[in-house]
Amino acid sequence: MTLSLYAATIPSYCQILGAVSGLVRKAQAFCAEKEIDPAEIIQARLAPDMLPFAYQVKSTAVHSLGAIEGVRKGVFFPDRTPPPETFAALEARITETISALESIAPAEVESFIGRDMRFEVSSRRLDFTAEQFLLSFSQPNFYFHATTAYDILRWKGVPLGKRDFMGKLRLKG
Repeated sequence: MTLSLYAATIPSYCQILGAVSGLVRKAQAFCAEKEIDPAEIIQARLAPDMLPFAYQVKSTAVHSLGAIEGVRKGVFFPDRTPPPETFAALEARITETISALESIAPAEVESFIGRDMRFEVSSRRLDFTAEQFLLSFSQPNFYFHATTAYDILRWKGVPLGKRDFMGKLRLKG
């Protein structure tokens, strides 16, 4: 069996984004239950030099759909827009991202293979093929930010487990 680029990216993005959506909902419920200001969670950081929960959630969208959009254009720039500032806006960003990813045809993703792709930030430029960019740059970043969002919530006391991170499994049948 051959594994396609589509199969290696889009379904996993959607699975984990679904889980991130669940994390946002659990964080919101936790704040309501414990009477915590939502900003305490939305702006929480694991360390002073790390970016907050909202940025981590936004970055899962950036390194999934944003990566695909970058491949379409042949260049990916870091998204410097501020992250959403409410749970509802974070949830909307993830919902929109999943919908857009689900609309991508497998044939389009397969057509990316071998295409030149560049990552640009300031004066730094890194050249990839599309599949190298997706699998060695964006996908690791995607999982890093999803994991960091999960870790921030665990650190803040939101009751989560491994199943919350993994999301809906893609089972046989």
